[in-house]
Amino acid sequence: MLNCYNPQPSFGNLGPLPGKIIDIEGIDQSGKRTQTRLLAEELKREGAKVSTISYPIYKSPSGRQIQRFLQGKQNYPATALHMLYSLNRWENQELIVKLTETADFVIADRYYPSNFAYGVSRGLSLGWLQGLDRGLPTASLVIVLDVPVPSSFSRKSTGRDVHEKDRQLLLKVRRTYGRLAKKLEWKMVDANRPVEEVHEAVWRIVREQFRLAS
Repeated sequence: MLNCYNPQPSFGNLGPLPGKIIDIEGIDQSGKRTQTRLLAEELKREGAKVSTISYPIYKSPSGRQIQRFLQGKQNYPATALHMLYSLNRWENQELIVKLTETADFVIADRYYPSNFAYGVSRGLSLGWLQGLDRGLPTASLVIVLDVPVPSSFSRKSTGRDVHEKDRQLLLKVRRTYGRLAKKLEWKMVDANRPVEEVHEAVWRIVREQFRLAS
């Protein structure tokens, strides 16, 4: 069974236990890639086997369609768009399953919670969105990096994709992440501060969640 919670993991003898998925979420330019890398490095220093994955996976057929949408070359109604994002995860399900079988932790730069936040912000039902991804390996921990929309734009002012350009959408998504974090017990981190301070906050959450030695 995927993602069984082992309250006191010992990296030396996890045996057949599957890896735990840690999902790093947030609006565009919130620092997800950087915090994914720093968390992976921290866990490796602790002796854990760590893999990382980033969604969407653009090299797959659905990923190429998503890329066209983000480039403004293709448009979809909200329902079709979020089905496409879900298809991308199902299309690459075998990849993340294999990672959970070979690593103690799999850190995802976005996963199905992104579909919840962006989909609900577009007026879709949370229950419907959850149904799209039901059956995928479950994230053991979801951490949302919270930054104000102006900070997102200051970090990248040009070359932004369709999502990144839409200030009103990002405002809605940020609020939705906050609401869903309370409802679904995700962890929120103030990411509008120096990178190392954000990492320390993320690492503290991970240590507490998995009862790792401090």
